[in-house]
Formats: sequence, structure tokens, C-alpha cells
Amino acid sequence: MKTEEKKPKPEEKKQIKAKEKKPTPVTQEPKLKQEPKLKQEPKLKQEPKTQELKQKSKLVDAVVTADTVDAVVTVDTVDAEKAPVIPKEVSEETGVVIRESWKPKTSLGRDVQSGKIKTLREVFDSGRGIMEYQIVDYLLKDPETVFAAVGQSRGKFGGGKRSIWKQTQKKTREGNKPKFAILAIIGNKDGYVGMGYGKSKETMPAREKAIRQAKLNLCRVRRGCGSWECNCGEYHSIPFKVPGKCGAADITLIPAPKGTGLCIEKECQNILRLAGIKDIYSKSRNKKTKYNLLNACFNALANLSKMKVAPAQKARTKYIEGDK
Repeated sequence: MKTEEKKPKPEEKKQIKAKEKKPTPVTQEPKLKQEPKLKQEPKLKQEPKTQELKQKSKLVDAVVTADTVDAVVTVDTVDAEKAPVIPKEVSEETGVVIRESWKPKTSLGRDVQSGKIKTLREVFDSGRGIMEYQIVDYLLKDPETVFAAVGQSRGKFGGGKRSIWKQTQKKTREGNKPKFAILAIIGNKDGYVGMGYGKSKETMPAREKAIRQAKLNLCRVRRGCGSWECNCGEYHSIPFKVPGKCGAADITLIPAPKGTGLCIEKECQNILRLAGIKDIYSKSRNKKTKYNLLNACFNALANLSKMKVAPAQKARTKYIEGDK
């Protein structure tokens, strides 16, 4: 006999469905008590700046006078007693610094600063070399500086314009590292001339180096009238023929009569003009390298003072060394 299963009644079915729908209770963690927040103090209202104050603050930040720069000394690096303020002489008309006092390191510099030596003639007569460029700043009157065109700007087929900057580059993994070189000539147009070469990664430091080196290489030039066509006794040319050499470049300076002018290469004219020479002939060889030619010309002027002159020749030419 088969056992018949009892079917649930409709009321029992509703109770079973209600039990299935009831969700299982979830145990919630107890909430932690939060600490009370501190009361913040009210912020003070800042007074708005006027336009005048803003303009004054900008001017104070931007403008720095020479007096404040001289007076400021940092306490961390330098003591006030050890590093006093260096006085400067400033021209009343232009406001440019004419001469800056320095602390000399050589005996010649100390003599110049104290006033024992007052002219460049005394410096050259003493036979002591110029090791500080400030000596020339003190003693050379009315100096003029010219930069020679020894470089060349970029151009097609090597035809760029002449430039005072000689630029070179070094190839590295990081890239090209350029350097700038310049040749400076300084003189007073009265028997003193100097030439210097400066090189640096930037243009302004190279220029300053060249000017300093030109002052250290200052030489005294002999001037007179050594031409048999003139024989006027004035100091417009050189007293005798003199050679000069640098590398392969070779140049010879020859006395010329009055009114001839400077018959020499254009850049060499600046050296002779700043030395106070007005008339000259010249003969040069291997002058392709401009730097060597200028050095040869400067060496020729320096050789004038090195040559020994007989007393009879000196009386005939009547030359002068340095200024009049």
C-alpha cells in the first residue's frame, strides 16, 4: 500500500513563507564617543592696502641704490669690524664709478695707493712689473678700450660677418658647451697701450677678463720721427724700423713722414692709434690668422723699448718714451 503524503494547508504555507522572508539579525558595533570640537578664535580682519602703499613696496623691492649695497654686510659670513665699507669715487655728472679703492697685495700697489708713485713713468723706470690692474686704474689718464674683430658670425659658405666674439663649442653627451673669447686693446693715445685676451662660458665675464689682462700687459711705446723724408723732430711716428712676430705671422713697422697716415691692416690701426702713433708704413707676411697678426703688431711696439740705441742715433731721432 502506498503512503499518501499530507499536503500542507494554505494557512501553514503562509507561515512558512513569512519565516523565509524574515532577515537574519546583524549585530552592530557600539559607536565610539566623539570628543567635543574646540572652538576656533575668530580671525582678525586685515585692513586693505591702499594703492600708494603697494606702489611704495614695489619700488623698495626693485630699486637698490649704490649706498645701500655698500653698507649692507651679512652678519653670518663677515664681521663688521673685519670688512669695512669700501669707499668709491663717483662722477657728479654721470653717476658712474670712476675709481674703486682696493687693498693692494704688492709693494708697487702699496706705493701707488700711498702716493709715493704718481705716474706710470715712475712705474716703468723702477723696473717692477704690474701685477694688479688697479694700478693702471689709478695712474692711466683718459683710457680708451677697443675690442678687435677676431671672430666671425655664422654665414653660408664661410662668409659670415666679422665679430668681436670668437665662439667655440665642445661636443659632449649632455650637448654642446659653447665658450666665448674676446681681444681687448686699451690705451691713452699718449705712449701707453696694452692688449689682453679673455675667454669664458659667458660674454660679460670674458670681456672683463680681457680688459683686466690688457691693463696688466700695458707697455710703454717709443715715439719719434725716424723717416729720412720728414725729420721734423715731432712724435708722430716711430724712431726706427722694428720687427714683430707671433706664430707664423710676421710684421715690420717702418717710420713714415708726417701726413702719411696708418698704412697697415685695419685692426692693427687701433693698436697704433691708442699708442699715439699717427703715421707709419708696414710690411706683413702670413696674416691670415687675425689674432696672431695683432699679437705680432703689439710685440713690435714692445720691441721698440727693448732695442739699444746709440747716443748719436738718439740725438738725431729725438724720440720719447711714454707720455710727453
